[in-house]
Formats: sequence, C-alpha cells, structure tokens
Amino acid sequence: QVQLVESGGGLVQPGGSLRLSCAASGSIFSIYAMGWYRQAPGKQRELVAVISNTGLTTYADSVKGRFTISRDSAKNTVSLQMNELGPEDTAVYYCNADLMMSMTMRRLNSWGQGTQVTVSS
Repeated sequence: QVQLVESGGGLVQPGGSLRLSCAASGSIFSIYAMGWYRQAPGKQRELVAVISNTGLTTYADSVKGRFTISRDSAKNTVSLQMNELGPEDTAVYYCNADLMMSMTMRRLNSWGQGTQVTVSS
C-alpha cells in the first residue's frame, strides 16, 4: 500500500501565492519521479510540473516562471510553490508519484486525493 497525502490548497486572491505539499508513505522501495497535475471543471487533467530523482524538472508552459517544484527525496515529499496565481490556475491539484514498491518490487503510478486551489477576488 502506498499513500500520497496533499496539503496546502485553498482560496487566494489573484496575484497571490500558495504552496502545496505532498508526502508519500507506505511500501515504497524507491521513487523515480514526483509531480503535480491539475484538473479544472470540464477539462482534462494536465501536467503542471514534475521532478525526477535526479532533480530534472519539467513545467507546463502556462506555469513556467511562476511555479517551482522541489523535492526532498529522503522524506519522500514534493512541494509546489505557486506565485502570481490567476483565475486560470483554479483547479483540483493532484500529487503523483512514479515509484517501485518494496516487497513486490512492482512499479506503481500513485495518485493523491487532490486538493482544491481557487483563485478569486
């Protein structure tokens, strides 16, 4: 069993900032990559940012220069610092981990339950 638990969502005014955090726990041998996705009402889930186990980062064009993803591999956590938020960033944000489970040594793509981010005045 693997669990991803997100925190840090909420309501923020346009131009404001939020920081999302996600902690992975359970039967984890190693994590290859961790990332954040989001899904706005009526839209498909999309990649926001991902960071590999070597620190390589990838961002959606829409968030480049505004969002920063970071990771603490020792603690199996990933964070997303979101600055200059706009209404277009309103969505449910999901944490994701591409990992190998301990005991079974099976590869797993695991998701958190999601956290709501609302940008509104």
